[in-house]
Formats: sequence, structure tokens, C-alpha cells
Amino acid sequence: MTPTVAVLPALEPIEAAVVSGGGVLTDADAADALIWTDPADPEALRAVMRRSPARWIQLPFAGVERFLAAGVLDPARTWTCAKGIYGPSTAEHALALLLLASRRLDRHARARGWRGKGEYGDARRLIGGTVLIVGTGGIGRALAEMLAPLGPRIVAVNRSGDPMPGAGRTVPVAELASVVGAADWIVLAPALTPETHHLFDAAMIARMKPGAWLVNVGRGGLIDTGALVDALRRGAIGGAALDVTDPEPLPEDHPLWSFDDVIVTSHTANTWAMALPELAALVTRNVRRFAAGEPLEGLVDVARGY
Repeated sequence: MTPTVAVLPALEPIEAAVVSGGGVLTDADAADALIWTDPADPEALRAVMRRSPARWIQLPFAGVERFLAAGVLDPARTWTCAKGIYGPSTAEHALALLLLASRRLDRHARARGWRGKGEYGDARRLIGGTVLIVGTGGIGRALAEMLAPLGPRIVAVNRSGDPMPGAGRTVPVAELASVVGAADWIVLAPALTPETHHLFDAAMIARMKPGAWLVNVGRGGLIDTGALVDALRRGAIGGAALDVTDPEPLPEDHPLWSFDDVIVTSHTANTWAMALPELAALVTRNVRRFAAGEPLEGLVDVARGY
């Protein structure tokens, strides 16, 4: 089968990827498949779906919660997203935030003069410490591999408890509360679902050890922002390094901006420039698989929301 594929909004590198995969570009009205390139406009996609017979729809990023909340994910069609392919780039950012936290670069970067040796006494190496990775998808697995040469103990948390390569221990999310208190650094990278929304609420944050850092490269809604602000005000935890926030964008007058021990990187762990080549390669592979009747990469479970 030679699939007819629509790319909307039109994007030349993705159109070229469709052709590389053996597809024929067409309008949505006549398409077997639709590659949707706008991660922020589910209503526009809904309008296209009303006139398109497309049986398979590819979404551009890993997170599908915006489209799910809008009721766009018709279970009668096959949906794929980009989960897994952006893992290494986002894991690199998580590693940078971990190193920033461990070496207290949050303080050094803001310094406007030379400091005495004793003023950064809580800086430390990763070796000998414990990194808790919540979420063992592409980001979590890539991060564990990057951390291996640096020597921390790695504990992983996922829905099933199935072992993650590179982790000394993996537990199901139901046991998160039993392991969070031993972690020096906690990295959040699971999908945002009703089950993981506010996974780190006031009770879970209270279980963190004093001095521990919370690093979020997943979704802002994984953390109860009000509870995090309260913990930071009380000095109950070491700090937070956040690539994602709730709300997002974070308002300029939000209290998170006021803390010296908080770093916010404005959702830049995976920029569009980094993502586009990976997305194009995924589209080429999936068009080939679709043409051959093979299972597609990045299948979305509409019922589970990821």
C-alpha cells in the first residue's frame, strides 16, 4: 500500500519525511494518515478531523494531555505521539539541572563578587548520593545511562515496578512514599495522567529529606505548586530545578521566581530545533510501518492518556 498522507500545518521537513517513508502527500480530505505539527491547537485538529477520513494521526510531541482534555483523541482512530524520541535531549537537560543542584551553581551563577570557600559548603558530587528517577520511559532510561559514569545510586519508580536498566532498584509508584526520603535528588519524568497529577503533593514533599532537590522535566502538573512554594519558604527542602511549571507560562509575579534556590528554565529541555530532526525521522519510520501494516512507534493508549 502506498499511503496518502496530509501534513498540517504544512511543514517542509515533515513533508519530506513523509515522502522518504514512501507516502504520497495529499489534502486531509483524501488522506489515509494525518501528521499534525501544531502541539498547541487541538481545536484546529478537531476541525480537520471532521473532514478527514484519516485512520492514523501522528502528534508532534510526547505529551497528549492537551488533546485528551479537549476530547480530540477519537478512539476509533489510531493515534501516535513522539514519546521516547526526545528522551536523550531532555535527559541531558535533567543532568544539567542535577549538576547545577549538586554543585550549587544556582548560587554561583547569581554571585556578583568572589565568595569565601565556606559559603558553598553544601556543594557535593553525585557519587555516593542517591538519584530517584520517577518515570522510566525514554527520559528516565537515557538519564540513568548518562548518570552511570558519575556514580550515584539510582532508584527508579514506574507504574509496574518492572526493572529499569541502570537502576539499582525499581519500585512501583504505589511504593514511592517508601523511597522518596532516601533521595538526594529527585527527577520527575513520567507522563501526566489523572494518576500522576500532583504526584508530589504536600504529603509527598514532606517526605523528602532536608536538603534534597526536586527536578522536574516532565510536566508542571506533577507537582502541587502551592505545596512546593510552602516547602521552599520553610526551607524544608534544598531547592527545585524546574523546566516545566504549573501554571505555564509561569507569571512574572509568581513566588517561585523569588527563591534563590529555585531554577526555572522555561520549558527548554527539548527545543523545536532539537525536536524537528527527531520528529522527521519518526515520521519516516512510521509512514513505512503504516504502509507495511506493521505496528507503529509511539502508540497512544487513549484510555490511559499517554
